[in-house]
Amino acid sequence: MALDSSSKRVFKVVGTRPPRPDGVDKVTGRALYGADVSAPGMLVGRILRSPHAHARIRAIDTTAAEALPGVKAVVTARDFARLEGDKIIDMGEDRTSLRDVRDNCLARDKALYDGHAVAAVAALTPEIARAALKLIAVDYEILPHVIDVDAAMRPEAPVVLAGRAHENVPGGMSPNVTNHCEFGHGDLEAGFAQADRIVERSFTTAATHQGYIEPHACLASVTGDGRADLWCCTQGQYNVRDICAELMGMQASQLRVTASEIGGGFGGKTVVFIEPVALLLARKSGRPVKIVMSREEVFRATGPTVSASIDVRIGMARDGRITAGEAVLRYSGGAFPCETVDMGAQAAFACYDLRAVRTLGWNVLTNRPKEAAYRAPGAPQAIYAVESVVDELCQGFGLDPLEVRLRNAARKGTKSSYGPTFEAIGLEATLEAAKAHPHYSAPLGPGQGRGLSAGFWFNFGGNTSVSLSVNTDGTVGITEGNPDIGGSRASISLMAAEELGIPYERVRATIADTSSLGHNDVTDGSRVTFAVGLATIKAARDAKQKMCARAARIWGIDEEAVLWEDGAAKPSGPNAGDFPPMTLAEIAAVSFKTGGPIAGHNEAHADGAGVSFGVHICDVEVDRETGATKVLRYTVIQDAGKAVHPDYVEGQMQGGAVQGIGWALNEEYIYGEDGRLQNAGFLDYRVPVASDLPQIDTVILEIPNPGHPYGVRGVGETPIVPPLAALSNAVSRAIGHRMTRLPMSPPRVLEAINAGR
Repeated sequence: MALDSSSKRVFKVVGTRPPRPDGVDKVTGRALYGADVSAPGMLVGRILRSPHAHARIRAIDTTAAEALPGVKAVVTARDFARLEGDKIIDMGEDRTSLRDVRDNCLARDKALYDGHAVAAVAALTPEIARAALKLIAVDYEILPHVIDVDAAMRPEAPVVLAGRAHENVPGGMSPNVTNHCEFGHGDLEAGFAQADRIVERSFTTAATHQGYIEPHACLASVTGDGRADLWCCTQGQYNVRDICAELMGMQASQLRVTASEIGGGFGGKTVVFIEPVALLLARKSGRPVKIVMSREEVFRATGPTVSASIDVRIGMARDGRITAGEAVLRYSGGAFPCETVDMGAQAAFACYDLRAVRTLGWNVLTNRPKEAAYRAPGAPQAIYAVESVVDELCQGFGLDPLEVRLRNAARKGTKSSYGPTFEAIGLEATLEAAKAHPHYSAPLGPGQGRGLSAGFWFNFGGNTSVSLSVNTDGTVGITEGNPDIGGSRASISLMAAEELGIPYERVRATIADTSSLGHNDVTDGSRVTFAVGLATIKAARDAKQKMCARAARIWGIDEEAVLWEDGAAKPSGPNAGDFPPMTLAEIAAVSFKTGGPIAGHNEAHADGAGVSFGVHICDVEVDRETGATKVLRYTVIQDAGKAVHPDYVEGQMQGGAVQGIGWALNEEYIYGEDGRLQNAGFLDYRVPVASDLPQIDTVILEIPNPGHPYGVRGVGETPIVPPLAALSNAVSRAIGHRMTRLPMSPPRVLEAINAGR
């Protein structure tokens, strides 16, 4: 469905800022989150986790735990259904190995990281469940471990999992290297030969957690006839259903999954961790079982970002033209294979129009929890390294960093660094807006620095189903299958109201369980407002066509002689007859007399999501005595295509910036020499709080996406991409020393200051 001449269209509802539809329920405590659900006779589930970073499981004895009064079930990995080989569920662009999911939920032969689940119990009370865990005897053979990605690539490194390398990995490498990618074009050496200056730097980034406030929680119930229900906090209930049904040996239709309200996800709740375990315990005990993770469990056993080691080499001419760029990315995906480095390698130079560019990427196994998406997975790390080197080159030549980026910016018609040729994109417009913003020209004081970074994300579409019902009172209900993690209920209702020509207040969107609507992909990839909005518009147009047919029947004229305008069916012209318009409410009121209920539907695989760009400006002040960094001012400029609900768009931009600030300055997984996580809690893993932050200013640009009828682009992930580089560039300029390691905690900044004295 192509763009509806959005540059000329005047929207009546889209672009307004109505109150959020879930606001009252959430502020009054009426909304049900994962841990709020209960059932009669419910048992408490608890999980036993490995205290070792790497250990062979020689035996698990659950006899004593099973004999404890009040314990109703104990399960291990052996209770899962048998999988034939390495079975793959193909879910669109996501290819998930069931063997890996199964072995991450409950370790089978080896515990692969500190916190890896090895057994689980269901008991009458939390106290009995905790006591039962202590009675489970696990015979471990402790093995050497590896935490660092560069160390894991060495031939002598301990092998996390053998035989997991993809065919694209060259021979002779460590078995821990599981995936390799390469992107680019042009003659690198010729490009570097044209440069007046070449800068080559190495960078490292730590693993960081999404930091959602709500821990993972679920309630499972399995009946005697093999049917099951699962309530959980997730970003994709259909994904949970498909994986859990396979692991349980069930048909997908026999498992109904209902998504609760979600207290933050940011990509971290696209993964299955505890849900299959709860189902196993429910089936074995014959009673409902609820599992709620503790905060320590969330940190030790759910997906953080990849940690990264990156080499970047960029050549630049004196006039600021980038002549060549090269990056080598090494990403640790934890104890199981992942392909996140592909996205990082594609994103690294995507902001630039380069004749010679190459990125190489490696995914590497380490004894850490399996990584999960964190907004734009893989992109912040890669763009941090590239944008840092670009900034250093600008400093070396005394060039304005914004002018240099404008000179080299990707535009419509640019062959991207990862292959495709860009269509209409908004990078140049965001750079121009940043240049014109008063923040960029504001004076700086002593000890202060200003950083700039551009950012990029792909955005996705995917599989979507929507049903739109026209009620007899003239209201409209929309049923869609994606959990609302960023305001999608409001944006979808706005688009439906716009298309139908009715007030926003007369539309209500609800989230379906897996038995009530066709398949919907996970809420990720900045896909929901784009893809579900696209399907909603198509469903509304389906309903409009049906309502025009009803009006034609009432008037006794041909359907082709009726059009829909301003929320009503009208004769298309004088030759069609002189009939007063029939509003949606009037058509709905007599629908049972003209053919029955009226509904619109759409099921589609949405293409044309359109890439997204943003530019961030950051001012910091560094205390040279302590190394502490204070963020003074922060501005986000981003192309939203069309801001359907500007409040939510601004919130996404601000939230991504804040998370990036934490990633750049404080947040990291810290491991001891024994491979155990040292800071598994918010006391020691420090996320930014309000007192750490200035007001995040936002500028929304609207360069319509030609792949959407209203011009919409996804906005949720791009805001986390530029902050790492923007902060690093600001701090580096403030102290006169190039920072190359994240986070830039006070001891590291102080060390850099002292090294420069």
